[in-house]
Amino acid sequence: MVGHGGGGGFGRSMVLAPPASPPNPIALAQARFKELETGFRAWLEKQSMAVEAAVVTATNAAQGAAIGGLLGTLTSDVSSALPASTPNAAGLNPEAIASLKNAQAFTGSPLVQARNFAVMAGANAGISSVMKRIRGVEDVQSSMVAAFGSGALFSLVSGMGGPNQAANAVTSGLFFALFQGGLFMVGQKFSTPPDEDVYYSQTRGMLTSLGLQKYEKNFKKGLLTDSTLPLLTDSALRDVNVPPGPRLLILDHIHSDPELTKGR
Repeated sequence: MVGHGGGGGFGRSMVLAPPASPPNPIALAQARFKELETGFRAWLEKQSMAVEAAVVTATNAAQGAAIGGLLGTLTSDVSSALPASTPNAAGLNPEAIASLKNAQAFTGSPLVQARNFAVMAGANAGISSVMKRIRGVEDVQSSMVAAFGSGALFSLVSGMGGPNQAANAVTSGLFFALFQGGLFMVGQKFSTPPDEDVYYSQTRGMLTSLGLQKYEKNFKKGLLTDSTLPLLTDSALRDVNVPPGPRLLILDHIHSDPELTKGR
């Protein structure tokens, strides 16, 4: 409180509101990335199945190539210790040769690893997108089919296993399918959000972008779900104890968002 001298000996005072804390830049970046990802997915859903599969395969292949190149760089010392070829004259039995090829498949040069992981990641994502379009759902069966295809292709391009490439491809595909199917089921069991959070995803994104994420509990307390956002009024926000400043920011955001205003 700051006092000022006034005429007649009366003093006037005013209360200075504490400065608003700046929004968390990490939270803002996460919210922005989420918006871009949501927009990209919405655009993909409007494309044909072939276009979606091609785009998804290319983007994930690029990510896989980057990961494979990094892995090849980190394992360069190991790959240099392995022989470049496995001649039968070396006296190795078929099981030993297969084991050596398996090691070489994961410890090649950066370019080789980039190729291997690009094929694996691209095939997995592309098959997943096609299965989702055909079956209309992304479940464990679709995940296992995608993993089988990516595992088989990875085996073929990397030369993993023994001399029978067809059998190796099937074996690798089955292993990848079982492994990814298990991971999918475990992840689905432990990462499913609470049912109520499904109704506040858009609200959470809006509050995070405004740096007001601490008021999410106020929205939940008043049952102000995503479907109520176009209907929000100052009095509704006041009823859930949202202060005047944040109320103005929230209402301004809603009125300037065409996706929300068209729902009024």
